[in-house]
Order: sequence, then structure tokens, then C-alpha cells
Amino acid sequence: VTALVGLIFGLPAARLKGLYLAIATLAAQFILLDFFSRAEWFTGGSVPAHADAFSIFGKTLRGDRQYFYVVLAYVIVCYLLVTNLMRTRDGRALVAVRDHYLSAEIMGINLTKYRTLSFGLAAFFAGVGGALYAHYNQVVSNEGFGIDRSIIFLAMIIIGGIGSIMGTLLGTAFMVLLPESMEWISAALNGSAIDHALGLKNNIAFLREMAIGVIIIVFLIFEPDGLAHRWRQIKAYWKLYPFSH
Repeated sequence: VTALVGLIFGLPAARLKGLYLAIATLAAQFILLDFFSRAEWFTGGSVPAHADAFSIFGKTLRGDRQYFYVVLAYVIVCYLLVTNLMRTRDGRALVAVRDHYLSAEIMGINLTKYRTLSFGLAAFFAGVGGALYAHYNQVVSNEGFGIDRSIIFLAMIIIGGIGSIMGTLLGTAFMVLLPESMEWISAALNGSAIDHALGLKNNIAFLREMAIGVIIIVFLIFEPDGLAHRWRQIKAYWKLYPFSH
């Protein structure tokens, strides 16, 4: 269903590029959020929808520890699917459209087709993630999918590395560990002069949002290719060590 929605919104957006494409996708989010809040026959409107706990072969999995392995299995399968997709003809076409659409068009690649396909693929995996999220929380509400969550997803991509499959995992791990790190720093500085000056304990949520914004700016300036690029450099260094070339 999410893939179909992605294809529908991808058709008009496929003719846009750059900033206009970003604005179009942002508009799509507001359209869908308004639809979900009003379509009581489909989503229940403002009333959160109930989702059962994840079960497989009659066994219900509850708790963070059990559900971790469920999510891990889906991550591995999705990672393998996308990695192998990039090796196919369609995958190489998607990479060509991403890197330089004019060159791709000269080579005979249908830009509209593959831009629309990219929307459908992205929406499909978003649907998988949304389903896992729903069964984990056992409740779904459109209020939990606002612009702030989209900014977090964008931060994951920028920090991990745009256009990198490995970067998505690294960026996600970074953004998941960031709040834990902020909590640890707040606990370590509890009662200190910095704590009294900044009020870390009371303002940890606001500081977390500020940290996300600062980190995005820092990565855009100093590491625009993200953590994936840095990881490749580290691997290359140790592969050639102790020789420089």
C-alpha cells in the first residue's frame, strides 16, 4: 500500500528536481497527514488505531529483547534486497539518475520512470518500517509522524552519507545513540557548574533537538559525504598500512 502511495505522489514529483522536489515531498507529507486525521473510515481519525503484538507461527513476541531480533531480521533482509538491487540494470539506472540526470537521459534512461520507481521503492521500505513500529508500540496515531520525525530521518541520511546503503545504517545508529549519549552526559554533569548554568536535567529534550541541528550543519560543512565515506577511508588506510600507496 505504501509503495502504491509512493508511486502516485512520485508521478508528478518525478518532473521536479532540487529544491522543488524537496518542497513537493514535504507537501505530500502534509496532504497525507491531513487525510489520515480526517478519514475516520480508514484511520479512525484522531483516535489512535490499535495494533496487535507481533506474532509468528502462533508465538507472540513481546518486550524489547524479543522484538529486537524481529527488527534485526527485517533489517538484514531489506539490506540484502537493496544491495542486490543496486547490482541490477534498474539499480544502475537509479544510480545514474541520482549522480547526473542529464548524462543518464543521454544514455537513454527514462528519467520519469526511474524517479517514480525510486518513490515507490522508498515508500515500500518506509511501510515495512512503519509496520514494525506500529506492532512495537501496539498503537498508531498520525500525530506521531510529524515534520520533526521527517527531520530526524533526513539527519540520519545526511550523517550516514547520501546515496550510501551502509550510510543509512551508520546514520541510524548515530541518531539512536545520540539521545543515549545526551542522557549519559547529563547524568555525568549532574550537580556541576555546567548543569546549574544550562539546566541539563530540565532542558535535555531541547538540548537534544539543538544537538541534532548542530550535527547536521557540522556534517554538511566538514563531512558532506557522511560517515560512510569516513568508514571507507578508514578501511582503505588499514588495508594499505603501513604503506601509503
